[in-house]
Amino acid sequence: MIDSGLFVGTLRHRRFTPVVHAFTYPLFMALLDIDRVAELMRVSAVTSYNRWNWASFDDRDHLGDPSRPLRERLVVDAARHGIELPTGPIFLLTHLRYLGYCFNPVSFFYCFDRAEQLQVVLAEVSNTVGGAHNYWLRPDSASPTFRAAATKSLYVSPFMPVDLEYAFAFTAPAGRLVAHMKAVKADSVCFDATLSLERRPWSAAEIRQALIRYPVMTATVTAGIHWQALRLWWKGVPVVRRLTGDGVGERAAYEAAGQTDSVMER
Repeated sequence: MIDSGLFVGTLRHRRFTPVVHAFTYPLFMALLDIDRVAELMRVSAVTSYNRWNWASFDDRDHLGDPSRPLRERLVVDAARHGIELPTGPIFLLTHLRYLGYCFNPVSFFYCFDRAEQLQVVLAEVSNTVGGAHNYWLRPDSASPTFRAAATKSLYVSPFMPVDLEYAFAFTAPAGRLVAHMKAVKADSVCFDATLSLERRPWSAAEIRQALIRYPVMTATVTAGIHWQALRLWWKGVPVVRRLTGDGVGERAAYEAAGQTDSVMER
């Protein structure tokens, strides 16, 4: 049975070109039943819903009009992409706000049917310059692992070209959760990222323990992004020039400019 909880484990990144570069960070994330967020965030004195706290959930941090229920926003955005959401539970894997600060490189919405079979996943991807893009994913085939593909649209890293295809693989967020993404160009894997997490109960004690170990998780994430970017620059990885202000629609922008490859600066 799928249920809300804390998921604790590691994030691994591996880059294979033009240089080899890899790292693994420990982290934790929250898995929340989107229909019970307000109730779940009352679990502890240090958690809250739509107000400042050590750990808080803010409706402004996710897609659409924050004055409307999150499920309604998902249904509307899915329909815009030609997808009818199943009517079962939807769980959001995300970083909360910590001391008022939130940055989510990616949040995942796991959408189940009433038999708790995973039918749709939304990967809500953000970059560090205020851009975001929603990748709505349907499984390529019926298998225990949810596999799907998408074309990269959002400028995410100055060291990663835009003309890539994504291949995703997910397990259902039960006792153990794995989310894997690889970036492919011309059938060659350029980069991959893997979340490997294990479930902990959603309780005041578990949340307190996680906060003591990672008191400002989202600030740690942002600092890690910039530190790894500095390491890539030091290794001489070419910089991909951004054509749009916030990186949204970057793929279309450079294709419209007649580029056959991502624009590089050295």
